[in-house]
Amino acid sequence: MKTIEKRSQTNVNEKGITSMIPNILAMKKILLILCCSVVGLQAVINVTPFHQIHVEGIVKDISLYGDTLLIGTDKGVLHIYDYEKQVFLKQITLPKVKDFMGDEIDARVFSVDQTDGRYLLLSTAGKGGYSNLWIHEDNVTKELIFPEDKKAVIKARFVDKEYILLGYLSNEAVLFNTVSQKELYKVQLSPSKFSDFALNEHKTKAVFSCESGVLSVIDVQTGKLLHILKGQNVDNVYKVDYKNGIISAAGQDRRGALYDVALGQGTYIEGSFLIYATALSPSAKKVAFAMDEKNNISIYNRSTKQKLVELQGQKSTLNTIIFKDENTLFSSSDDSTVMMWKIK
Repeated sequence: MKTIEKRSQTNVNEKGITSMIPNILAMKKILLILCCSVVGLQAVINVTPFHQIHVEGIVKDISLYGDTLLIGTDKGVLHIYDYEKQVFLKQITLPKVKDFMGDEIDARVFSVDQTDGRYLLLSTAGKGGYSNLWIHEDNVTKELIFPEDKKAVIKARFVDKEYILLGYLSNEAVLFNTVSQKELYKVQLSPSKFSDFALNEHKTKAVFSCESGVLSVIDVQTGKLLHILKGQNVDNVYKVDYKNGIISAAGQDRRGALYDVALGQGTYIEGSFLIYATALSPSAKKVAFAMDEKNNISIYNRSTKQKLVELQGQKSTLNTIIFKDENTLFSSSDDSTVMMWKIK
C-alpha cells in the first residue's frame, strides 16, 4: 500500500511540474519583451547643445552656406557667422521702416540666403504688411522688391546667382530674375494659405506646403506642377524639407510626415504636440522633428522610425532646423540664440 501511495504522489508532482511549464515560458516571454523595451528606451541618447550663438533680437530665419551660418533677426540685421572659427564675419543692417502709426521701427528679416558672394534678405516693408527683397553684394545693398509693389512674399531662396524662388502668402510660386527684376512665372498652387517651401539639394525641384496639409512639388525652372502629395497631414504644414528624393513635413496635426516623392507614398510619426519644424540629413537616412511642448528635437531613423536622439535645451518655439551633415545640426527658435548640435 505504501508503494502505491508513493507512485500516486509522484504522478501528481509530475503533473504539477508539467502544468507549470507553459506559465514559466509565458513569464520568460514577458521578461524578454520588457528587457527589449528597456534596451529600446536606453538607446535614445539625450544631447545638449555643442555650441550656442547669441545675437541681438529674435532670430527669424537661418541658412547654411559652406562654413558660414546666416542669421536673420527682427532687428533688421543679417549676421554672417563662421561656425568653424566661431566668429562673426559680417553684419548687414537694413534701413528702418515706418509702421501704421508712422513711427520708425526695425525691419524684420525673416528669410536669408547666400550664393557666390551675394546675400539675400527678405524683410517687412512696414505699413501695409508687404515685403522688401534685398541683395547685398560688394558692400552695397540693393532693393529689388519695394513696398509700392505690394507683394506679400513670405520666403525667398537663391536658385543660383541670377534667380530667386519666392513663396507668396497666396500660395503662389514665383521665379524672380535679379537682373531684369521681373517674374519669369507665377503659379497658383492651391487656394490655401502658403506656409513654407524647400528646394532639393540640386535646386531643380521644390516642395511647397500650405494650411491644407497638401504638398505641391514643382519644377523650379518652369513652375510646372510635378506631384501632389497628401494623406499624411490633415492640417497646416508649418515646415518642409526635401533631400535625396524624400520630403519631411512638420504638421499642426502633431504628425511628422514622410513622403517618397518618386513613389508618391507617405507615412508619419505621431508627436505629442504641434510640430513646428523639421529637417532631413543630406542622405535622408535621418529626420528631425520638434515633437513635444518642451521644444526638444527628436531625431529618427527615417526607414524604421526608431527614435535615436533627443536634443534638449531649446527654450522657445522652434522655427528652423538644418542638418550640416549626418551628425551636425543647427536650430533656431523665437529667441536670440542659435544652437549647434553634435549627435556623435
